[in-house]
Amino acid sequence: MLDHLKANNRAWAARKIAADPGFFKRLVGQQAPQYLWIGCADSRVPANEIVDLDPGELFVHRNISNLAPPQDANYLSVLQFAVDVLKVRHIMVVGHYGCGGVAAAVDGQRRGLVDHWLHPIREVYADNRQALEAISDKRVRLDRLCELNVIRQVRNVASDVFVQDAWGRGQPLSVHGWVYSLATGLVNDLNVTIRRPEDLG
Repeated sequence: MLDHLKANNRAWAARKIAADPGFFKRLVGQQAPQYLWIGCADSRVPANEIVDLDPGELFVHRNISNLAPPQDANYLSVLQFAVDVLKVRHIMVVGHYGCGGVAAAVDGQRRGLVDHWLHPIREVYADNRQALEAISDKRVRLDRLCELNVIRQVRNVASDVFVQDAWGRGQPLSVHGWVYSLATGLVNDLNVTIRRPEDLG
């Protein structure tokens, strides 16, 4: 079963060793990433590849529509480990244009459990309804909602007690908001970086 994936794995490992014979020995020793990526689970958004980082250089948490909800134990566990143990210096919340989860949150259809998960995006839409509904092009409107969702999640991360405590200890830590374009392969920095509690306003 899945022999082609196992073959791909062997070829990938061989290429890594050919380029850097000590790569896997170093990887076993310790992970020491400077970055936490909170991104969408979409298969078209491969975190390490987008920023051209090797295994061990990027700690990754992915879920539908790159949410950072304060009641999600999975996300919180990743956040705490990244901040308290790995001492990452940068947290990037990375959405992507054309996100199916963002579209599903506001299209009025019912899909079951995922509707509960996507509820925070409906709240973002409600909070920005006037500005969003002034955008006549549906695709452009949804792209803007993707951006607004990232901005909200950046604030969620920066408001979390683990991040606040890190700043209180003087730990250098920045929270960034990006949106990735499937069409170009480029990230759009939304320039909403939060580096200290005062930046939350």
